Amino acid sequence: MLDFPIPQNLRASAVLVPVFRDAAGELQVVMVRRAAFGVHGGQLAFPGGKPEPTDVDLQATALREAHEEVFLPPSEVAILAALPTVPVLTGFRISPFLGRIRRPAAWQWQTQEVAEVLEIPLRFLADAANHTEESWELPGWPGPRRIPFYRLAGGHPLWGASYQIIRPLIPRLLAGEWLV
Repeated sequence: MLDFPIPQNLRASAVLVPVFRDAAGELQVVMVRRAAFGVHGGQLAFPGGKPEPTDVDLQATALREAHEEVFLPPSEVAILAALPTVPVLTGFRISPFLGRIRRPAAWQWQTQEVAEVLEIPLRFLADAANHTEESWELPGWPGPRRIPFYRLAGGHPLWGASYQIIRPLIPRLLAGEWLV
């Protein structure tokens, strides 16, 4: 966890944490790798974004954003839980929603926002060999910080807000807390 001061006036945002069982019955979580632009360019994230006036609540925001980004229709998502909000340094308060999905036959995505869709086995994330910590110093940071993360195939680090959202969920999902 970073020890930077979190901005006071956080803007609302919401993400969908999509999970499903594959043909072998293994739990998978779906994430996107953001397109190369913007403050989160190239990072791993859950589909999501800022609310729009037509969204009745933040759950609707998460479902709309998942539909816009990876063409996952809300009718293919069963919301299992509203998860604890996560404040982030970029000025947002993320409201995550865990959703069991019906996986499409082939993923499609909005290429302006998403570079690829990843299906990550939860058992991979639960394996301590895939969890690490390194000293990082990114632009705008006051100095180096120890950052915990998962190193995924292709060398992609799963860190930051997405890490904070998924880490406490892994044992709960694998223990069967929700019917997935």
